[in-house]
Amino acid sequence: MRFLPYFAGAILAFGAFDSHAQNAAVPVSSINVYDGFETPTLSNLWDTSRFTAGAVTMQSQMVRAGHSAAKITLRARDTFQKGINGDLDTERDELMEDRKLMSKEDAAYEFSFSMFMPSDFPIVPTRLVIAQWKQYCAGSGPCSSDSPVLAIRYIGGELSITQAINKKKIVLFARRAEFRNRWLDFRFRVRFSPKETGRVEAWLGEEQTVNFSGVTADAESAATGYPSPSSFYFKMGLYRDVMPEPMTIYIDDYRKRQLPDFEGFQGLMGHTWDRCACGKLSAPPALDVITTRRRMPQLCSRAVTRRPEISDDCVYRREM
Repeated sequence: MRFLPYFAGAILAFGAFDSHAQNAAVPVSSINVYDGFETPTLSNLWDTSRFTAGAVTMQSQMVRAGHSAAKITLRARDTFQKGINGDLDTERDELMEDRKLMSKEDAAYEFSFSMFMPSDFPIVPTRLVIAQWKQYCAGSGPCSSDSPVLAIRYIGGELSITQAINKKKIVLFARRAEFRNRWLDFRFRVRFSPKETGRVEAWLGEEQTVNFSGVTADAESAATGYPSPSSFYFKMGLYRDVMPEPMTIYIDDYRKRQLPDFEGFQGLMGHTWDRCACGKLSAPPALDVITTRRRMPQLCSRAVTRRPEISDDCVYRREM
């Protein structure tokens, strides 16, 4: 059973920021945002520099929740970038989170979003990234052409989740199946760190596909070009090596939230939960995990309030 959000458009709940600092890679103190793509135009959660005008539209024919969803159509040479350091030329139409929403190093975050590739989506060997997390690299330093530290790729009919850490590429999950013509519900819990305390957990629908502990960010030094501490930004849509054939993908039901700092990921996995308290976030320290009821319906459906003024946040208490 899937719970529909009670809020149209974008919901934002985060700390104060300087509205003039658009070019500064400085994340806000706390993040809890949602976009159901219910407004006629794209919300201010998204930077528009990574897609060509007209490539992103709102439509109501293909929807995961609510009344509308975003449609992204990538055509040849959209937002074209010439390859450097031997890389191939690329093209993209992506939604990139606003700079004020960038993730902080060593902080835990949860991302969830749904994607739909139609039945005629091309199955080709061309490199294609449909979601990615990038470590912020200022200017044209040695890190400017680095691959994303975490990515979802769809190449030749295979869906994969990959890392690229310190020039080493790692496949965390890969599966060849028919992923077109159905909604793919992704959920990630991440903590980006150049130390062994990094974490990546991922789900596709109700199935957990990744449970990784270790280094999740590139080393920070003058040699790598990454500042210390680093920041990380998220993009989703279509990014590929150049090819003539167009591609279309639909995106809906996006959420990003910062998880509690007092435990990070300790206590998130391997436990059962004895009750779910849904409502406003005023959790005492004894409560361990904040997640959404839509992602854990089997635990929370009977406890959920239907009052529209209450958020869809649930705090799960660990069974002692």
